[in-house]
Amino acid sequence: MNAANGAAVVVGVDGSPSALRAVRLAAATAARRGRALRVVHGFIWPLLRAPLGPAPGSPPGAGLREQATRLVDEAVAQAEAAQPGLRVTGEVIDGSASAVLVGESPTAALIVLGDRGLGGFAALMVGSVAVQVAAYAGCPVLVARGAERADGPVVVGVDGSAASQAAAEFAAEEAVARGVALRAVHAYRHPASEGPGDMQPLVYDEQKLRGTEHRVLDDAVAGLAGRWPGLRLERVLARRRPAAALTEAAGDAQLLVVGGTGHGELTGLLLGSVGHAVLHRADCPVAVVRAPA
Repeated sequence: MNAANGAAVVVGVDGSPSALRAVRLAAATAARRGRALRVVHGFIWPLLRAPLGPAPGSPPGAGLREQATRLVDEAVAQAEAAQPGLRVTGEVIDGSASAVLVGESPTAALIVLGDRGLGGFAALMVGSVAVQVAAYAGCPVLVARGAERADGPVVVGVDGSAASQAAAEFAAEEAVARGVALRAVHAYRHPASEGPGDMQPLVYDEQKLRGTEHRVLDDAVAGLAGRWPGLRLERVLARRRPAAALTEAAGDAQLLVVGGTGHGELTGLLLGSVGHAVLHRADCPVAVVRAPA
């Protein structure tokens, strides 16, 4: 998380049930971290040149901006009720939801949002706003989805990349704050490529390969226990596709953490294929953590 003094947890709201889940999750996270919570709503109507005031004959407070303000006020009240004593503020900001949240991210400790908002296509398991914010935000992004569990481990995917190292640090901090185990998962299928154009061998020693991948897993979590006293660490090595291994390992988890991109990802993809897949498949909240620039 952004370690800047005063950095708040920011949650985006739009009045949808998914956003209300995000408010609860954000409030609990902010309370655990001793941070303030900032509730924001992206108010897009001025960009569309829509009339913002109430229609003639409408009761007071019926205008679009008044409705947006009321939506934020209600979310603030819910956060305060869920976590008494939490410092909560709210603001309506002109702009699209994704642009507003990405704009908040450089000074935020964490961005939290629901997996689907109002107006989403029913066939999409995760809305476009969640995917865009996870891809472009300048801080970790937490998407409220799946089951809300009070127990179960924090699960993190590791592959030796800088992004997975940042994810492991975030996940270790979350596991200690929640008082649960950290389950580190490393998935592999074939011998890793050592560089561009490198050809994978057609024949290789399976036992030697597994030993190599075990070392990748051990190296990825080395030092975490020292930096996070009290951390309980589980290691899982799986020979299968990373997204499938992670969603299975997180079947009983209260949080799944992945890096924004990892080894083997196309450099043009801001949100890696594994992160994209688990955002759609995981049955628990998912945090996407990018490596520091």
